[in-house]
Amino acid sequence: MPNAVVLLSGGLDSTTALAVAIREGYTAHALSVDYGQRHRVELDRAAIVAKRLGAVDHRVVRLDLRAIGGSALTADLAVPKDRTDDAIAHGVPVTYVPARNTILLGLALGYAETIGAFDLFIGANVLDYSGYPDCRPEFLSAFEALANLATKAGTEGAGCFRVHSPLLKLTKAEIIRLGVSLGVDYGQTLSCYDPDAAGRPCGRCDSCQLRKKGFAEAGLPDPAFA
Repeated sequence: MPNAVVLLSGGLDSTTALAVAIREGYTAHALSVDYGQRHRVELDRAAIVAKRLGAVDHRVVRLDLRAIGGSALTADLAVPKDRTDDAIAHGVPVTYVPARNTILLGLALGYAETIGAFDLFIGANVLDYSGYPDCRPEFLSAFEALANLATKAGTEGAGCFRVHSPLLKLTKAEIIRLGVSLGVDYGQTLSCYDPDAAGRPCGRCDSCQLRKKGFAEAGLPDPAFA
């Protein structure tokens, strides 16, 4: 079973990506990043789902992106609430964290080199997060090319790095149905950008709205709002 590094935030998408990696026969090493996000309670959920889904390891890397700010998730900026579907679908929202996926994939790549892995999994989705430039297939393909140029393992021919984004073109409802079929307990995930001190979702931010819409379209109750 080949090793794979799976970026795991503790949210719905990354948890599903972890389940897919395990289904596809990879030995999954989950990697979470505490980057100073206001919703860092998601990291507690990441630890739970990593263990329940069968990741062989779960590591947390700590760095502080609050030092550069520029996002409602890392600076003193309001998280948008109650936006319409049309507003969510257009433009780059203030919840975009500058260069986040580049940084996270870079960390995953470094971890992969240390364990002899050539497969990186990320729960990027271009349909729901069309405004996020680092969720686009062009970005993921470019990073894959970079991985094979910028590493000892890649340049010495030990293997070829691949970036897997199994959810990239799925709707939220399709992601949820897939996860349910793989035994994912979405009650253990957190998607909210602005949860309360107890980790309860706000139900009004973009991420909560996309999640609620996805469960509704999948014809399933969302355990996060039970």
